[in-house]
Amino acid sequence: MTVSQLPDSGSRRRLLVVCLGIILAGFGMVIANLYKIQLKEGDFYQQRAIAQQLRTTPITANRGTIYDRNGKTLAVSATVWTVLFSPHDIDDEEAIILADGMSEILGVDREFVIEKAKNKKNYYQIVKKKVEKETADKVIAFAAEHNINGVSLQEDSKRYYPYGSLGSSVLGFVNEENQGAYGLESYYNNTLSGTPGKVVAAKNAWGTDMPFSYQEMYAAQNGQSLVLTMDETIQHMLDKHLETAVVEHKVRNRAAGIIMDVKTGEILGMTTKPDFDPNQAYEIDDPVAKAAVEALKGNEEEYQKALNEARFLQWNNKCISEPYEPGSVFKIITLSAGLETGAVVPSDHFHCPGFYMVGSVRKGCWKTAGHGDQDLAAAVRNSCNPAFMMIGQRIGGERFYDYFSNFGLTETTGVDLPGEAIGAYHTKKAISNPNDYENSLTSAAFGQTFKVTPLQLITAVSAAVNGGTLYEPHFVKQVLDADGNIVRTVEPKAKRQVISAETSAIVCQMLETVVTEGSGKNAYIPGYRIGGKTGTSEKIDQYNKTGEMRNVLSFVGIAPMDDPQIACLVMLDEPTLVNEYGSTIAAPVVGSILADVLPYLGLEKVYTQEELEKLDIYVESQVGKVAHDAQSYYTRQGLGARIIGGGGEVVSQIPAAGSTVPRGSTIMLYTDNSAESDTVTVPDVVGKGGLVTNKLILNAGLNIKITGVGIENENAVAAKQSVAPGTQVPRGTVITVDFADTTLHDSF
Repeated sequence: MTVSQLPDSGSRRRLLVVCLGIILAGFGMVIANLYKIQLKEGDFYQQRAIAQQLRTTPITANRGTIYDRNGKTLAVSATVWTVLFSPHDIDDEEAIILADGMSEILGVDREFVIEKAKNKKNYYQIVKKKVEKETADKVIAFAAEHNINGVSLQEDSKRYYPYGSLGSSVLGFVNEENQGAYGLESYYNNTLSGTPGKVVAAKNAWGTDMPFSYQEMYAAQNGQSLVLTMDETIQHMLDKHLETAVVEHKVRNRAAGIIMDVKTGEILGMTTKPDFDPNQAYEIDDPVAKAAVEALKGNEEEYQKALNEARFLQWNNKCISEPYEPGSVFKIITLSAGLETGAVVPSDHFHCPGFYMVGSVRKGCWKTAGHGDQDLAAAVRNSCNPAFMMIGQRIGGERFYDYFSNFGLTETTGVDLPGEAIGAYHTKKAISNPNDYENSLTSAAFGQTFKVTPLQLITAVSAAVNGGTLYEPHFVKQVLDADGNIVRTVEPKAKRQVISAETSAIVCQMLETVVTEGSGKNAYIPGYRIGGKTGTSEKIDQYNKTGEMRNVLSFVGIAPMDDPQIACLVMLDEPTLVNEYGSTIAAPVVGSILADVLPYLGLEKVYTQEELEKLDIYVESQVGKVAHDAQSYYTRQGLGARIIGGGGEVVSQIPAAGSTVPRGSTIMLYTDNSAESDTVTVPDVVGKGGLVTNKLILNAGLNIKITGVGIENENAVAAKQSVAPGTQVPRGTVITVDFADTTLHDSF
């Protein structure tokens, strides 16, 4: 390069200025970005860094326990574990070892285990959830035995239902995520769930924990518990009798039953049969339904559809979600409205020739020959449709609708369960149309052409007999915190006064005659004042679709009628046997339920003089009879009867036919061959007082016959017993105990 080609000093200065400008611009951009990243957007990047550097492990909160009203546990959570793999800590050889061991211990596919162990994309893999302690211990022991570090357990919670299917349609169940899926578990999910905790720990670039660098635990808060109005013993009685009724009457579309405290709205028992076991909620419990689903296994699409439908059906609570035409049970409401409005009085008479003309439409009575002349109480006893059509017309459409509404039948009851349906009913305008009586008011007056749910109906009936107050039905009595302290008490909620106490008293009197003299006599229990109403309704909408007429049979029983405390409604949807009437099929079932429930509630029997005249009763054979018919027969004779076994007909009985037993004794009706092994031990009662002796004998499952001075004598003690203490005898055997007065005898 020549001298003339060298840059002069001015050019060098310009070059330096340009370079300096570039450097300053670069520094400026760096500083600007640092400002943006560290100050302006610092929080954003800090959170991203934390997310990349910290691993959060959830700690499951135990759901609260569900108790019955007496403190019995109906649903409880227990600790289980999730088995986890850390693939970065498992080599290929260890994966094979794990596949062999875990497939056997956990009951999972071998290839599934290998896939989880070799999946390096995630820092942990879930192998199996809800593993109980015994199995979890085997998992850890296997990993330790083979020196495999990539196996761990994460604490979880599993829901257990100690009584199996008891009350399952009410309790519901939880899903895989431990969240309520149906029933009370769903309705009170937020109350029961609690707040999950977590463990936050530092992790390295491979996703494994660095606990010594950083770890923080936030404890889980367990859920609150529920104390229900349900009584496990009463629920068991209700379940047992409906299970038998479904079998003996071949009920095609399930059965529903409710027992309610009429004075508070508390539900003591509610069931739908067949139902399911919430411990295995996704298993089809009904063998008939299960077989139908299994038959479709070759067609995956049809199989899955049928499986889902069967599951939803068994989970569905028929008592609250399936409205039906109530039939003659509804006449209780028509009667109440007629008396309260003054449209009818007890002295009114109604003539029934076997039909009633509504305009040009002839509507028949169930008794084609008619009931002739009858007063109001007789019309109720006879369940006479023409009489109630007349009563409906006297009330008038507008007033009828107002009482229908006031009794809560145009709205949901407000019960604390999910999925409550509302019925289908006439509008006020339609039912007030005098030209449409044949389709609205006259038919509605005897319980047809509209639909209500069983819960709506028993709630309305309870108001009619409890003095006239409509209560909101409910299941939860108290809410407890995790330490068992009462957080909230649910008081009975009175909605409104529907009828007067005076009207309610008249209704009670007339309903009692239904059982003592009328269509409900199969629910009669000597010593108890029972009232009730039968119901038989036709499924007209189904008939219009299929051409096949099917019936819904029901009966509501109330006791005791001098001071009503409980109501029991049973509804059998599509029984397939002959004599399909609520009076012949549903009434005996309710009578059997009340025969169990009333003594359990501590209600003493008070016999009439006529009943007392027959102290000992001759036992007739009921072998070969339908179980509930046999039970109903014995209760009408003044005897108790207990159905044992899973069949529908009586195959044997104890005491045997031809024997004589004291009034109040219990006959064991066996519907299978279990009588041979059903024995009990005779207690030692000698030297004990009357009440203690009576309790010991009855609690042992035996019957007692008292001789001597009797247990009414306060000085009486048992002097001898007919069967030696410790002897094994068939359940239901009569033990004769001779009582003596201690003031007359020094020794025995």
